[in-house]
Amino acid sequence: MPFKAVFIAHAPDADPGKHHSLIDTGKYRLHTYVVKSQDEAIKVCRDLISGDGIDSVLLCPGFTHRDVAGIFEALEGKVAVCVSRGDGPSSMITGPVLQREFFGK
Repeated sequence: MPFKAVFIAHAPDADPGKHHSLIDTGKYRLHTYVVKSQDEAIKVCRDLISGDGIDSVLLCPGFTHRDVAGIFEALEGKVAVCVSRGDGPSSMITGPVLQREFFGK
């Protein structure tokens, strides 16, 4: 049975019904979803737990500590919840692009 994970990222124009993919190597099954909100992220996770039985949730750096805790609680501690974080210099590179594209600044 493969290890099953989901990577979830944020975008203001996301539609998780359209913006998702699956990579399956046989030993590793990775779902990816782009969502607009915390509620959508929780729904995606719950749907995958009941449908595919995922083992791990991987979150993009856009999720706050509070969001991570909320997802962990919503999943009742049954699935690992991990967060991707960059270092300072990397954040300085991506920050301006995200501000421009997501917030028009």
